Amino acid sequence: MKHLNITVTGKVQGVGFRETTKIIANQMMVNGFVKNEKDGSVYIEAEGEEIFLEEFVNWCHEGPDRSRVENVSVSDGEVKNYRNFEVLRK
Repeated sequence: MKHLNITVTGKVQGVGFRETTKIIANQMMVNGFVKNEKDGSVYIEAEGEEIFLEEFVNWCHEGPDRSRVENVSVSDGEVKNYRNFEVLRK
């Protein structure tokens, strides 16, 4: 089990990024959350098996059809044992 903190920048708000991220995370058995940030980026905390997280991060570089991903930064974090994957809304 591994924990990643992921920040995605570009045209990633208002394009269904969070909802699509949840669908992809569920398909890949990744738990955690996704939320919009005030600066226009999307922040994700993702936990799962390393092989699934690798695929998940690869997907983050693409995003949903209407998005335009410019940068994805990934750092390791402390495992928090999330039970599911949620879209957080402020």
